[in-house]
Amino acid sequence: MIWQQLESLYGSYPLALRGLGMTALLSLIALAGGTLIGFGLGILRTAGNRVLAGIIGAWVDLIRGTPFLVQIFIVFFILPELGLELDAFSAGIVALVNLNACFICEIVVAGIDSVPKGQVEAALASGLARWQRMRLVVLPQAMRVVLPPLVGQYVLLVKDSSVVSAIGLTDLTRVGWLVVQRVPNGLLVFFLVGVGYFIVCYPLILLARRLEARLGAGQGEVQL
Repeated sequence: MIWQQLESLYGSYPLALRGLGMTALLSLIALAGGTLIGFGLGILRTAGNRVLAGIIGAWVDLIRGTPFLVQIFIVFFILPELGLELDAFSAGIVALVNLNACFICEIVVAGIDSVPKGQVEAALASGLARWQRMRLVVLPQAMRVVLPPLVGQYVLLVKDSSVVSAIGLTDLTRVGWLVVQRVPNGLLVFFLVGVGYFIVCYPLILLARRLEARLGAGQGEVQL
């Protein structure tokens, strides 16, 4: 019996590779897009414009306070009724980028707020413009605070990507459900699915350790 199940699993490896590739692709695109947008939102939220900060904060709170499954259903099923029709892949990307950006925005805000006020005041006294202060003084110091939760968010993003299976994308989780219909051993199948997610996540964990070590060893406070 177990040999038959293993043979069936071996025969499903092309589908498993496809699902693993889809999970990795979704995660990489959402990681890049969410990081770029999240940093932009975080910087804008701390720029001193109360109206803009309030709007960004309200959106971030809305996204963080609602289930991701509901968000992806809205993007895939509701937006077409409003004239914006997206295929499953595009809907998954939009939802994942938005989710990732909102969490990264909060991480960036916390990092910027952690920079000693004296450093910002010294940069201001030195005649640096707002964006120069942000680029040269604030962000280099904030990154030491931002990095650990940032990479933790990347790992969560990979796991959150499993929700796209609910709109029909053949990611790793959906492959697990397809295979378990042919191989009636859910424990074995989803153990292997878990291994697949670990394969995607582990390089991010290693990268985080390396970057954190380099930042910790190579950057001190900017003295002005």
